[in-house]
Amino acid sequence: MRRKMKRKTKKNGEDKLTLVEHLTELRNRIIYMAVALVAAILLCYSFSETLVKDMIGIVPDVSFVFISPAELLLSYIKIAVIMGLVLSSPFLITQIWLYVSPGLEKKERITIVMSLIFGGVFFIIGAVFSYIVVLPLMINFFMGFQMEGIEEMISFSSYLSLVVNTVLSFGIIFELPSIMVILTRLGIMRVKFMKTNRKYIILLIFILAAVLTPPDIISQTLLALPMILLFELGILLSMIVERKRMKEVLE
Repeated sequence: MRRKMKRKTKKNGEDKLTLVEHLTELRNRIIYMAVALVAAILLCYSFSETLVKDMIGIVPDVSFVFISPAELLLSYIKIAVIMGLVLSSPFLITQIWLYVSPGLEKKERITIVMSLIFGGVFFIIGAVFSYIVVLPLMINFFMGFQMEGIEEMISFSSYLSLVVNTVLSFGIIFELPSIMVILTRLGIMRVKFMKTNRKYIILLIFILAAVLTPPDIISQTLLALPMILLFELGILLSMIVERKRMKEVLE
């Protein structure tokens, strides 16, 4: 009986030690992430003026103002935080992955890694596309509405919000193929369903483009066409994933 008690105590001690080790590792990962994020924000803040000039350069014919004493400084800080988050995101994701991955199976690890890679690539493509192509068209469209007796005075903070919202929106929209592949891999969505409902989804894409963009055919088409192409790409990738998944099930 005593031997059993000793073994049980030892086993419980090992479990507690394992839990402590996990908590210690979690704390260390959080510290690493916090230090990396703060360092990235400070680095980006030192380049915030250059980033502001680059943003203004998208629409060279538009003049901006700031209507409160702290507005420009707060805009610099906002840019530094956003860009710092973007710059440090690979390191942050790596730290999270190093903590989580030991508890996952090999297939789960492969699926998550591939999803992160493709998701990151598509997000960057969407963000760059919106920054280079869509934003100038949107600003020029909005600036086309002029009225006698009303002078245009655009605050930089409102322009910054427009840039951030547009870039994030397009980045998320360009995640469509990755989402479709993940849903197919998990067995939640079938390729047959995507193909059967293709015309309804394309109609929904055009409605969404009309809601998200200014009411002109150019902006709507610029958003709708990439989304349709992304949807078709998602179907193609999902077909490959579904075939592979069916082979695994049969084996």
